[in-house]
Amino acid sequence: MAARGHKQALAVAGSLILIAAADLTAVLLWQPTSRSLLHDVLVVLWPLPALIGILVGAYELFLHRRLVTEISRISGPSIVEHLLPGDVLKTFLSTIYGSNDANQDVISGVLGGNGLRPHGKDLTISTNTTVKMELQGIDTKTYHLVITQTYQFRHNVPVDRFVILATSNVLLRDTISAACRYPLFELYYVTDPSLFLESVDDLLGSTQIAVEYVDHAGKQRSAAPSQIPLVEVRFDQWPNYLTFFRESMWPLPKLSTHDHLSDLRIFECDLSAIADDHIVSAIRGLSVRSRTLQRTNEGFCYWQPPYPSYVEQIIFDARGLGVDQSPEHEFSIMPFLFRSNTITAQWQKADDLNDLTVRSWLLPGHGVALMWREAQH
Repeated sequence: MAARGHKQALAVAGSLILIAAADLTAVLLWQPTSRSLLHDVLVVLWPLPALIGILVGAYELFLHRRLVTEISRISGPSIVEHLLPGDVLKTFLSTIYGSNDANQDVISGVLGGNGLRPHGKDLTISTNTTVKMELQGIDTKTYHLVITQTYQFRHNVPVDRFVILATSNVLLRDTISAACRYPLFELYYVTDPSLFLESVDDLLGSTQIAVEYVDHAGKQRSAAPSQIPLVEVRFDQWPNYLTFFRESMWPLPKLSTHDHLSDLRIFECDLSAIADDHIVSAIRGLSVRSRTLQRTNEGFCYWQPPYPSYVEQIIFDARGLGVDQSPEHEFSIMPFLFRSNTITAQWQKADDLNDLTVRSWLLPGHGVALMWREAQH
């Protein structure tokens, strides 16, 4: 449409210049023997279409693009900064992708939330993230997956609560990040439903949390890693935490809490409990160390961010997976990221595993898997 308008404007400019040229030619070639009103009109009018044609042509050829670019440069960022991030991205995606309900999945993934406040003040964005994954064998059938995650947030997150969600349901696992109504949370997935309750008990007894926070007086403080009592959220309160228990989320219909009593648990803790008698008003940084029980014969474990995170490095320690009478294992790192420096499908001994340098953004749905198998001799 823009290209058509540009061509039409140039055609009008060319037509006006041709009219002016024809007018001027008539004036020069026609010399009436007596005064003629038509000749006088032609003499007076020919510069007008010539001037308009030249101005229109010059604007379209030289000035229009520069003027639009400069106006956009000056006013665009200022306007966008005061719009709601969710509305801006929704409009942009509709323009590029076309109108589609599934665009909301992209919006939630990129923003890490709905983006209903200017400047993204309601969004949880980690600009410096590190992850460590440790495998600690229990016996030949089970192991502990110990994950330590450290986040530094772009904006102070105005909460004093931290929520932990655990599930063995694949559908809930893939939807919770977009559905969670609390800005600060962690999601744990147990692949084997038969281990779910044991794994949740393991999680409750092992989770340690450290925070950098702003107290009620606006002073920045930090609290060392410590265990905080996790309080279980009753199932009738789950709609206050997850949107899909309150209303439908395309393509999901509204879910019933009673249908997920066996595969979902929600816990929360008061972060002021580790704040040395201070009241937490906002969180600047968060570190969570937790442990879950998993099946060894599944042959893999993985990590995904709960919100958009710029990840510096992911560290692996699989040396503890082997126990007495268990076979020797070899490992392979399989990232599913925008980009990585890892050579995939390369199997290594636990001692030879290298840390994964990411230095890129990970969105919900991105992550890295550590796979293992019996050593091939």
